Amino acid sequence: MLIKSLAACREILAGDKTILRELLHPSRDPAAIRYSLAHAKLARGTASTPHRLKTSEVYYFISGHGLMHVDGDTTPVAEEQALYVPPGSVQHLENTGDDDLVFLCIVDPPWQKEDEEVL
Repeated sequence: MLIKSLAACREILAGDKTILRELLHPSRDPAAIRYSLAHAKLARGTASTPHRLKTSEVYYFISGHGLMHVDGDTTPVAEEQALYVPPGSVQHLENTGDDDLVFLCIVDPPWQKEDEEVL
């Protein structure tokens, strides 16, 4: 069994300007998984930088609301929603709410720096 606390995970400013804490990654944790899991935040009134992953990504929104932009399409997002981003899609997220936009990112196969292009 593996248990990790969010508070024990180092906070970083990702290349796309989101605040991330990596919860699980199979190359850094003793977990037999084929994906990575990160907790992310965007402050009120901010947006992530457009970027593209070679891998698929799922966002699960915990709190707040915003706009998700994927390959020129825009959709509102809010808590308790999941959103799938296909591999190779240009994406970015905008916080349009009054509080932090908090979400989980599941990347499959696991996130690697060389698989991400920040535009």
